[in-house]
Amino acid sequence: MIKYYISKNAAILFVGINPHFGSYNKGVPFSNNKMFWYLLSKADIIKEPREFLKDDKKLKRLYKIISEKYKINFINIINKPTRDVSQLKKGEETEGVKRLIKIIEQKKPKVVCFIGKITFNKFRGDKNFGFGLQGKYSSSIIYIMHFPVRGYAKIRIKELKAVKRLAGL
Repeated sequence: MIKYYISKNAAILFVGINPHFGSYNKGVPFSNNKMFWYLLSKADIIKEPREFLKDDKKLKRLYKIISEKYKINFINIINKPTRDVSQLKKGEETEGVKRLIKIIEQKKPKVVCFIGKITFNKFRGDKNFGFGLQGKYSSSIIYIMHFPVRGYAKIRIKELKAVKRLAGL
């Protein structure tokens, strides 16, 4: 299971839809294939070498202190693992969206970065939006980035660098 470390006034809150079984079992968001962690490093949001991030034990130790060290937080709307999002049922996001709204309003992250359009769609409830800056929700800047799959890393790094600038890091 993934324990989420949510701090007050984080620079960036990364929001995923739900964990893969590998990440869920390791207790670290996006640790199943680690691509997102490598992208965070390439965008200079975290300053950890790829070799360090490849090691599950080191990554888990980093995850536990990441909010203090880098002022970033992670959360999934749905904390139920699946192989892919098509296994989620309509309405499963309801409680997670309420929880996320409460976190955004109470913890006031500077930027909330939704990872993928499906994630933002579950939050907002419609599909009428594109990638990039979305304006504000409460006092937080909202940004939607592409899902961190293999290939097109340049696009994701560019998006993460934009998120970093918006967060003032």
